[in-house]
Amino acid sequence: MLHIVQHPLIAQELTKLRDPACPSPEFRQRIRRIASLMVPAVTANLETTVVPCNTPLEITSGVKISRGIILVPILRAGLGFLDGFLDLIPHASVAHIGLARNERTLVPEPYYLKHPPVLGEHEIVILDPMLATGGSAIQAVRTLKEAGARHVRFACLVAAPEGVSALEEAFPDLTIYAASLDRCLDSRGYILPGLGDAGDRLFGTCG
Repeated sequence: MLHIVQHPLIAQELTKLRDPACPSPEFRQRIRRIASLMVPAVTANLETTVVPCNTPLEITSGVKISRGIILVPILRAGLGFLDGFLDLIPHASVAHIGLARNERTLVPEPYYLKHPPVLGEHEIVILDPMLATGGSAIQAVRTLKEAGARHVRFACLVAAPEGVSALEEAFPDLTIYAASLDRCLDSRGYILPGLGDAGDRLFGTCG
């Protein structure tokens, strides 16, 4: 299921991000701000537990999140999306998945995986700015589920309809959060209108 996170501040930041003249330091800052603005929507339906809460005057009822949270950026562009989530969820653990896209076949090729030993009782939030063909996202979800994850959601900045369809077909129960659903993919698998290669723009490695 796709959920578009609509907010004027997100829309404004995304407009600036799309501009090819946006330099890497500014690009990183704007992606971080968008990520933070998306956190309330991405976490709105987390399960909570009622707990006692002491105030200076009396004891009342409060809540705590029932399960721990693990943020999983897909390397390397997902790292740029991570800090904005950590700003609002500083207690979250962080796992990493490295998936490099073969530019000829567009198929993701795994090269790194590191996560906490127990995943099943945690809320897993996979982070990747771009959902293009869906190949990397599908591989990431599959890998985490094989490792024991049961509560998984996916957050991205920009999504293509083709990637959304592929991810929904592979995992019908997965919720996808995106700041924008763009038009389509081009012949090379890049999102249109998109914002170019998020990893290159984040880390200043554009050709």
